[in-house]
Amino acid sequence: MDLKTYLLEGKAVLGMELGSTRIKAVLIGPDHAPIASGDHTWENRLENGVWTYHLSDVWTGVQDAYANLKKDVESRYGVKLTRLAAIGVSAMMHGYLAFDSQDHQLAQFRTWRNTMTAQAAQELTELFGFNIPQRWSIAHLYQAMLNGEEHVKEIAHLTTLAGYLHWQLTGVKVLGAGEASGMFPIDSEKMDYDAGMLAAFEQKVASMGYAWNLRGILPAVANAGGEAGMLTEKGARMLDPTGELEAGAIFCPPEGDAGTGMTATNAVAARTGNVSAGTSVFAMIVLEKLLSKVYPEIDMVTTPTGKPVAMVHCNNCTSDINAWAGMLKGFCDAAGLSVTMNDIYKALFRSALEGEKDCGGVVNVAMLSGEPVIGLEEGRPMVVRMPDAKLSFANFARSIVCGAMTALKIGMEILKKENVQIDSLLGHGGYFKTPEVGQKLLAAALGTPVSVMETAGEGGPWGMALLAAYRLNRAENQTLEDYLNQRVFASARAVQVTPDAGDAAGFDAYTQRFLQALEAEKTAAAAMK
Repeated sequence: MDLKTYLLEGKAVLGMELGSTRIKAVLIGPDHAPIASGDHTWENRLENGVWTYHLSDVWTGVQDAYANLKKDVESRYGVKLTRLAAIGVSAMMHGYLAFDSQDHQLAQFRTWRNTMTAQAAQELTELFGFNIPQRWSIAHLYQAMLNGEEHVKEIAHLTTLAGYLHWQLTGVKVLGAGEASGMFPIDSEKMDYDAGMLAAFEQKVASMGYAWNLRGILPAVANAGGEAGMLTEKGARMLDPTGELEAGAIFCPPEGDAGTGMTATNAVAARTGNVSAGTSVFAMIVLEKLLSKVYPEIDMVTTPTGKPVAMVHCNNCTSDINAWAGMLKGFCDAAGLSVTMNDIYKALFRSALEGEKDCGGVVNVAMLSGEPVIGLEEGRPMVVRMPDAKLSFANFARSIVCGAMTALKIGMEILKKENVQIDSLLGHGGYFKTPEVGQKLLAAALGTPVSVMETAGEGGPWGMALLAAYRLNRAENQTLEDYLNQRVFASARAVQVTPDAGDAAGFDAYTQRFLQALEAEKTAAAAMK
């Protein structure tokens, strides 16, 4: 069947992901390859000390990304996109979206980027004997309770951004297992929130006198491939205000960007892992067994099918690279040079390979926001260098490219000490867009081979489309692992880079300088308000 007929018959599958800086929609065909896409650029806001997005911006962005997808379909195939077979939606994980019984938003959307829940995260970690990161929904909820925030007593439904979008499009309040595990710890055997921890929480907060119970305000949990509703007439109008999109497409459970990253890199089986590197960076390693103890630097989440995953999440990655690239573009414009942003990024990353292995004594502390993995409550981006440092462009470039991964390297050292085995580690996201560079430096940072697939640039929205296709097409009792191996990645090609000893030693030396510079970073955060 040609793709035009495929589209006219409504057989295409849509994946949509709301990332930190871009909302992207990807349409896939019968072989799971992307056949059209559309996107929308947006940015978070810092309002009253809270990193947030307005829900009106969510819908403006979602509708624009979908409209651009429709234009791409019509341009490529000469047909209007009016029917879809299946849809999946995902978004940046965690955060806090609270609604009352009339579905009114009760408080600002608090994103993953906020580091305002330290007390709650510490108390819950001690209560559960399980690491609760600051960005998790339960940490935000409990902190709001500790703060005595008035809206808490009115909560009827708590969800994440992916859960919110799915709910509005289908009317169903549900999350995929991986996304749910960023709200509250999951029991992988029962595929539901951990009953013992729910009971411990209820007991701890009983004296506060809230009418709701936690289980009652959390979304249901669904396994990958499970039922999760259909596109309603209302949802179709919200996605496509032109009225051209028909209702009825089936939905898979919504996931977070961690789950879609695992799916897009075929890293959902034990001993596999992936590194997603964009505005934030996180490594996801699927475990054979649980870690020996609780580590505050390691998040325990799950795959979309509920397998335990050790996650090292860092709030800061490419934002500082983007800032420097923008500054350099301004310099080129001022000098009358005709240079594109793509040229700037290529020059930065390629020059990084020409720099000295330890960046020549130049250290970039690329912290725009707090970074719990390295003990920072607030960020103040800075470049520090020793008096005898060699401030060449190549050393500077290498310092900002390495600086984006240094916090991740520090967090991943814990998994090395736990003897966690990794058979394959795949990279995806903007950090790997320039061939070889990010891959080579990450391999040096982590001391393990790093592969990048040809499809790595498709990222989370493609991974979400694959989960929707799995919901639509899977055979009875077919696991997600088998579906991906047999139907999606059977002929996929990947380029692997192994660690270079010189690069690894240089990155180790750079990391020691980075750790020394953290005292200056903390002082700057305290002094510069």
